[in-house]
Amino acid sequence: MGRLRVGSSGPEGSPPPGIKTLFALGRGKRVMVIQMKQLIALQACDSRIREVEERKKLGPERINRLNEELKEVEKRLQDESDQLEKYRQERRDMEREIEDIEARIRKSNSKLAAISSNREYKAALKEIDDLKRTKALSEDRVLAMMEEIERLQAACAQNREKQEGLRHQTEAECREIEAEMASLDKMLQDLERERDRLSTGIDEDLLRRYHFLKGRKDGLAISPVVKGVCQTCHMDIPPQRFNEVIRGDRLMTCPHCNRIIYWGEDERFVSAKEEA
Repeated sequence: MGRLRVGSSGPEGSPPPGIKTLFALGRGKRVMVIQMKQLIALQACDSRIREVEERKKLGPERINRLNEELKEVEKRLQDESDQLEKYRQERRDMEREIEDIEARIRKSNSKLAAISSNREYKAALKEIDDLKRTKALSEDRVLAMMEEIERLQAACAQNREKQEGLRHQTEAECREIEAEMASLDKMLQDLERERDRLSTGIDEDLLRRYHFLKGRKDGLAISPVVKGVCQTCHMDIPPQRFNEVIRGDRLMTCPHCNRIIYWGEDERFVSAKEEA
């Protein structure tokens, strides 16, 4: 990238004058205004690029969050389905056990008539009573299982419906996010081209300084000064230096944050910031 070509060239065969040379030729203020307006526009462009890049980072995060929510519902549904199948299997086992108990009760009852001993008869009756109590307990457990099965069936149906709705919603939102990401990619390409265009109009030394400061000052290399206060670090500018900033015939920096500063109430710079 060459130096800014402003005004007439030097003698034939010599390079065009840089910004320091133009200052020496007495055109410093005019050149500085032009350069500062370019810097203001460049910083505004860089700020928009950072904003777009931050928005792009949110896209995958949003998609991951949606997918995680869907996975949670799917896991809950799977856990409930597994529990439902477990209860169904336990109920089937318990019902078979009840059938076995009933068979044993019938068998014991059929033997009562053949028992001649009073002692054996009482023992047989006790065995039948014990079997009936065991059967009653098993039937109570089956009833409790059936209630839990009904609850789980309702929960599964509800979560299955929720899962289906959330899946459609996730797919739709993911498509929207992907479309937004494509739009942001296009916006970023346009902004990067604009940044390149603006950079070509800035003196090389000044541009290097801008990038140096931008990398060390949270992306803000230049700052307006309004009513004697740097609008980025919010510190007072000494009166003499502030007068030089207003005069605008040379590059000035904030004595506190070292950013390049300009008079923020100068209409030329205000308009440059608004147009950027």
